[in-house]
Amino acid sequence: MLKETLTPELVTTDLAGRDKYEIIRSLLDLVCKSGKVKDPELALRDLLEHEQGMSTGMENGIAIPHAKSDAVDELVACVGISKRKIDFENLDRKPSQIFVMTLSPRDGTGPHVRFLADISRLLKEARIRKKILKAKTDAELLEILTS
Repeated sequence: MLKETLTPELVTTDLAGRDKYEIIRSLLDLVCKSGKVKDPELALRDLLEHEQGMSTGMENGIAIPHAKSDAVDELVACVGISKRKIDFENLDRKPSQIFVMTLSPRDGTGPHVRFLADISRLLKEARIRKKILKAKTDAELLEILTS
């Protein structure tokens, strides 16, 4: 699922942002490069609404902001690495540097769940997280995520 969803323009090793909300906006800018986001303002509202209801900061330096939205007709996702450590209200109270964003249509769950299962399986491994954080280029990051 990662190979079908992630493309070179949907990953970055240099995600801009100083706080949770700037990171979400930067990820949205990245995901909009797919051409699949019909309404970026609606997507942002849905992402922020979901985040206010429940933080998407996980553990081990990972955050997965996501939302169901009428702004997309199919799953779209991106991965960004921040050089800064960002407080994302993580479950383990540690900051995040690895960010995965998904937007999926309100009426579908299959692709969204499969993508999150695949990325979670990958990010569960400490050695993979280290490789991701050390990636020098977007191409190297994409290779780590999809190989």
